[in-house]
Amino acid sequence: MKIEILGTGCAKCNALERAVRTSAEKLGIECQIEHVTDLNRITGYGVMMTPALVIDGEVKVSGKVPSERELEGLLKQ
Repeated sequence: MKIEILGTGCAKCNALERAVRTSAEKLGIECQIEHVTDLNRITGYGVMMTPALVIDGEVKVSGKVPSERELEGLLKQ
């Protein structure tokens, strides 16, 4: 599974990255996590509000940090 955190490095973007790493570890999910800060790549996904979460090329969340429960549900899909 490839996970991308889209954001320029703000506090919410960093919080999303930490939450994803924690949830993936808790669930025992092997994944590659990349924090994308390049605005061209971010807008290439059609994202206008960060942070955003992309799982295997599909934008799952944009403009917020999801709850732990919501995040775990997304990772299990």
